[in-house]
Amino acid sequence: MALLNFLKPKNDSSQTAPVAPIMPEAIYKQGVLELQDVIAPSALKITPRELNLGDKIARTFFVMSYPRTLVDSWFAPIINLDRVLDISIFVHPIDSAEILKKFQKKVAEVQSQIMSREDKGLVRDPILDTAYRDLEDLRDQLQQAEERIFDVGVYITVYGKTIEELDKTESEIKSMLESRLIYVKPALFQQVQGFRSTLPLANDELNVNSKLNSSPLSSIFPFVSFDLTSDKGILYGVNRHNASLVLFDRFSLENYNSVIFAKSGSGKSYATKLEILRTLMFDTEVIVIDPEREYEFLSQTVGGRYFNISLSSEHHINPFDLPMPREDENPSDILRSNIVSLVGLFRIMLGGLSPEEDAIIDRAITETYALKDITIESNFAEIEPPLLSDFATVLAGMEGSESLSQRLSKYVNGTWAGFINQPTNVDLNKRFVVFSVRDMEDDLKPVAMYIITHYIWNAVRKNLKKRLLVIDEAWWMMKSEDTASFLYSMAKRGRKYYLGLATITQDVDDFLKSPYGLPMITNSSIQLLLKQSPTTIDNLQKTFNLSDEEKYLLLESDVGEGIFFAGLKHVAIKVIASYTEDQIITSDPSQVLAIRRQQAEAAEGRAEAPATTPAQ
Repeated sequence: MALLNFLKPKNDSSQTAPVAPIMPEAIYKQGVLELQDVIAPSALKITPRELNLGDKIARTFFVMSYPRTLVDSWFAPIINLDRVLDISIFVHPIDSAEILKKFQKKVAEVQSQIMSREDKGLVRDPILDTAYRDLEDLRDQLQQAEERIFDVGVYITVYGKTIEELDKTESEIKSMLESRLIYVKPALFQQVQGFRSTLPLANDELNVNSKLNSSPLSSIFPFVSFDLTSDKGILYGVNRHNASLVLFDRFSLENYNSVIFAKSGSGKSYATKLEILRTLMFDTEVIVIDPEREYEFLSQTVGGRYFNISLSSEHHINPFDLPMPREDENPSDILRSNIVSLVGLFRIMLGGLSPEEDAIIDRAITETYALKDITIESNFAEIEPPLLSDFATVLAGMEGSESLSQRLSKYVNGTWAGFINQPTNVDLNKRFVVFSVRDMEDDLKPVAMYIITHYIWNAVRKNLKKRLLVIDEAWWMMKSEDTASFLYSMAKRGRKYYLGLATITQDVDDFLKSPYGLPMITNSSIQLLLKQSPTTIDNLQKTFNLSDEEKYLLLESDVGEGIFFAGLKHVAIKVIASYTEDQIITSDPSQVLAIRRQQAEAAEGRAEAPATTPAQ
């Protein structure tokens, strides 16, 4: 058989006469290249179980038997299998009058067998009884035109680079179907016919059909795929299974939290900035804790505020600030809660506290507030909160505080002075606010992130608004039990205050090592896994109960590709932005440099432009 004619169906009129093979030299001399020349494989080898098509091997199966009943979407796992495969479903209608005649004969045969067993005094056969009832019910439905009978052929062609890969795929398909009592067989010595039957030629050359009525036939409906979308929300990306849109509103889910795990350079900040940009269009305030100064350009573009928190920065947050109590809150609870949070802060700042030191710090904080006449009866809106230097003065006068005072001195008078020993001069009066801690020393980043999140939490509790708090590189906060505990508390209580918490990290192991790591994941309605490192993938597979295919998908994904979880469902996703969005949110150094160069050239052009004189 000529290789170029291999793809032609059997009933092609061109095959009525022998066709001589067209050699490459002839094609070259004629100067004519047809479509078949382009799509035909370079070589072909036919074996009883496979077809070798160039550098690919194909194997075709057919469904040979079905159970008594078929559940809906039983074919969906095969369609959504992460393998290269072709599926053909051939449906041949059968005339109802003709099938009813055969039914009459079949019903009579089954009824005769049942009566014969009764005459012989044998025990009733449940299989015959069930068959008789099924035949009678189906005959009634056919007579009333509620059902029709069809000859149905289901063929599957799988592809691989090696025989071992094909065998593995065959084993997966068989295990999926046989668990539902559906059995498939390879088309032995009919691989050519099977392959052509799964090509988009609408030609059933295998003719291995089973008779199905309308109801079970509808369960094979092929356009079934995992779908994650809702009627409202923002676009997170495109479903890689079926190219549908992944649309979700995090504020319509059971909680508003999310987590993103990805290795460096896989697009986690890109995906987050894209979500922020789209979320801002839906009357939502967004606050970001930025450890790498990646959100500065975005804040400038959307007219937000950008605060740089560092030792030499002009922006300060006083951790002794007290929030205004809401109508349903007791001032005494607010004061006690702030004291507890401050004890946690000093535990981080001072490298841990013994039980005795913990009690001393607690008493010193209370006395520091009392020094400023702040009690549970005070009006927190009219008071001037104490500073860290006030606390240091009180602490120095307490018995047994010598070691604590020495450790605290670097924050008050030493190298790190000025960091938090200043009144608060930042606010959240913009729809997009970024706190950058890039210029903060690594040893102080957990302290800074704790102070910032505590300040944000007080502001969130003060005013009920729809807000999203994004914490990039959240593993910094998971390193300390106090910061991790506070973050987990925000995740649990945020819904009450209309706050969604988005945590992003590239250091998965540090995140999951924390006792609060797994609870943070389980308290997040949305999870996004992008490209992963081989060193962390096993831990993630266990945590998210990923299959081997999903594991390898995360290892082999391109930038912006991964798995999107929402509740119990998940799909493979690709994050896609428009050109304008991409120019705003890109973190690619080459793109950022090009954008800055364009901005500089535009600024020079405006500076060199001659001034125009208004018309007189």
